[in-house]
Amino acid sequence: MPELPEVETVKEALKTKVLNKKIIGVNIYYPNIIEYPTVDEFKLKIINQTINNIKRRGKWLMFELDDYYLLSHLRMEGKYNIVNANEVVNKHEHVAFLLNNKKELRYQDTRKFGKMHLIEKNQILSRKPLNELGLEPWDENLTIKYLKDKYQNKKLPIKTVILDQSIIVGIGNIYADEILFLSKINPLKEAKKLTNKELQRIIDNTKIVLDKAIKSGGTTIRTYSSVGGIHGRFQQELLVHNQEGNTCKECNNEIIKIKVNGRGTYYCPNCQKNRT
Repeated sequence: MPELPEVETVKEALKTKVLNKKIIGVNIYYPNIIEYPTVDEFKLKIINQTINNIKRRGKWLMFELDDYYLLSHLRMEGKYNIVNANEVVNKHEHVAFLLNNKKELRYQDTRKFGKMHLIEKNQILSRKPLNELGLEPWDENLTIKYLKDKYQNKKLPIKTVILDQSIIVGIGNIYADEILFLSKINPLKEAKKLTNKELQRIIDNTKIVLDKAIKSGGTTIRTYSSVGGIHGRFQQELLVHNQEGNTCKECNNEIIKIKVNGRGTYYCPNCQKNRT
């Protein structure tokens, strides 16, 4: 958390506020946020770069500058604040970009898990982290054959495998539960044992769930909110995730919670029977 729909929501919100603004200064209060290059190089290279566009790849925000892409991964609780430049920096704001309109774009992260990369444009697809990513959910190459090839040797539970960003990007814990519920697939079923029909259901329901979540502005759970404190509405439509003890909307059985490789997993044992 945040997952693809939340990152998409952040991207669109930021585009209304910082496009065509020039970065004329930067303060880095927690250097570990900067993954690449060195902090000194980062500061030197990003000065006088204009924010021309903001894109998304998987869960990465991509700020398109003049000569570079600034990649930003929000991890668990990262968010951006846009404030007056003279406003006091709070203890959770770790990187501040001074813009040429006397505003600052500040990266806030309570847990300090977020990461940033500043990469030359001509290298953006050939080096980490983007060269390790799988297909976007709406990519026409996301087919039964593609998933069959990726899953054929995987004995791990599908709940674990569907979170693998090197296969399909952007699916996190919340949406994985929802996708598997709609697909009527038990989260413990081995990925390699999925049938062609089940693989197609995963493809279809991934698009359905993420499209709906994006239109709702993502999901707000616990402490997460988007730019300017915007809260997503998709949590009101969750069918299984965080619904432990509630009645399944399909069959009236009780939703249960288990751990799958350390991840809290919600599902309906009746609708999602583990058929091998």
